[in-house]
Amino acid sequence: MRGLEVVRAGALTTVQDLGRPGYAHLGVPRSGALDSGARGLANRLLGNPPGAAVLETTVDGVGLRAVGGAVTVAVTGAPCAVRVCGRPAAWGAPVLLRAGAELEVGRAESGVRGYVAVRGGFAVEPVLGSRSTDLLSGLGPPVLAAGALLPVGAAGPDPVAGVDALAAPGPPSELVLPLRLGPRADWFTAESVTGRLLRATYRVSAASNRIGLRTEGPALVRARGGAGGGELERELPSEGMVLGAVQVPPDGQPVVFLADHPVTGGYPVVGVVAGAALDAVAQVGPGCAVRFVRL
Repeated sequence: MRGLEVVRAGALTTVQDLGRPGYAHLGVPRSGALDSGARGLANRLLGNPPGAAVLETTVDGVGLRAVGGAVTVAVTGAPCAVRVCGRPAAWGAPVLLRAGAELEVGRAESGVRGYVAVRGGFAVEPVLGSRSTDLLSGLGPPVLAAGALLPVGAAGPDPVAGVDALAAPGPPSELVLPLRLGPRADWFTAESVTGRLLRATYRVSAASNRIGLRTEGPALVRARGGAGGGELERELPSEGMVLGAVQVPPDGQPVVFLADHPVTGGYPVVGVVAGAALDAVAQVGPGCAVRFVRL
């Protein structure tokens, strides 16, 4: 079987594609690659369809060995050193791996998450129409471990020139998130919304993950409900959560829900971040400044 064997798994490497939307009513999160732009670029470089499965690495990359034949790969996302059998290779361009050759995707030089595509896509077994690893529900292939063998699908069209690789933006020094207020903005004091959430600078928490971007900064104060609210001493019943929803738990620190977010929740959602802004979230590390601006 032609494929890639995992030599070094890295801190957290998962298989991701477009995700599995449409199953929230069954309690199944969407999942999928956090940086959809980087995932799409990696597939375009190899002539893959947009939905082809790729690897998503976290911080320190991954090591892979070609088995059963030659394969062509491409690395995008967080800029990093790429080596084949110890020799420097291109980032953001197709790279040939002959049978037995080892690919080393190094530590991110900036940003957090890298993407490794292979011509033909990673042909792991799909679950509910997707090959994505979902860390919340446990659906999809397991998190990569050393020794795992990842099969490769049939090659599609010829690889394309990586002319748009240089246009891929680097990680922002300040993350600006356009926010549409609601549906529960009225659960917080006006000062919390206009004077804190939309004016203050927050920081990315080290507790952030694929489920949500956790922030640290001025706490939002309830105007109703529990956690110190005075008008109505109650909590919300569980309600649906969408990608980009900004939920506020009792500590008052906003959490932006990402690809592996739960489909329901009981804490109020003060607003929803525009989907187009979420790719940048995949590349920010702990301590990065975050500002919310009203959409």
